[in-house]
Amino acid sequence: MSCPKWSMPGEARAAFRSGAVATTEGMAPGYVQANLVSVSTQDAYDLLLFARRNPKPCPVLDVTDAGSPVTPLAPDADLRTDLPRYRVWRHGVLTEEPTEVTHVWRDDLVTFLIGCSFTFESALTEAGVPLRHLEQGRTVPMFVTNRECRPAGRFAGPMVVSMRPIPAHLVAIAVTITARIPAVHGAPVHIGAPEALGVKDLHAPDFGDAVDQHDGDVPVFWACGVTPQAVITASRLPFAITHAPGHMFVTDIRDVAYRTTG
Repeated sequence: MSCPKWSMPGEARAAFRSGAVATTEGMAPGYVQANLVSVSTQDAYDLLLFARRNPKPCPVLDVTDAGSPVTPLAPDADLRTDLPRYRVWRHGVLTEEPTEVTHVWRDDLVTFLIGCSFTFESALTEAGVPLRHLEQGRTVPMFVTNRECRPAGRFAGPMVVSMRPIPAHLVAIAVTITARIPAVHGAPVHIGAPEALGVKDLHAPDFGDAVDQHDGDVPVFWACGVTPQAVITASRLPFAITHAPGHMFVTDIRDVAYRTTG
């Protein structure tokens, strides 16, 4: 289904609940978007500890009670139906990508909502920093790196990063702006030299779409909330539900609520 880029979070969630599917990048500008990870209560403490030890890729915005599909980040939302696309994992293997997960929902699932870098794109745009993937109508490219996260319990695996080509003279501005929003990954983890992250080809992302760079652009890499999906695979977690990359949970929280002034 072809979908507009809704400007308000509630409109987007209602459309997704009705079966619309679209990536959420550029949608509801000025509002926080979040990655979703649901795991059993047996695995929830380890995931919480993993996020605490790896705050750059996993900045936690909320954790639900077991079995609860609601969050104060959007009180009228249902986390089982209000994202455009989900992923269901069994023993670390992706088994389906449904548009709702009521059929696999369990009373023992604890849901983590993790900050998403889509959130800081409004601030970058306001500052005049061009975003090539939006210009080209594509989803930001994401790459599995050679940087291992600090393990916690059964959770261990590599960091995933998102990449945005930034004009060289604007890199410092992009760093400063995103550093002020640590709840959605904050400052970049790497600038230039993709091979240092184990990224061999910027035109072959693991998730998202390849993006064409302009002359004078520098690849800038931010920690990414898809990291838990790489970790779920590496750890062969018995069961988990996540968002599909690029298909986020759009909250009712304004991004300014997470901007610091330092």
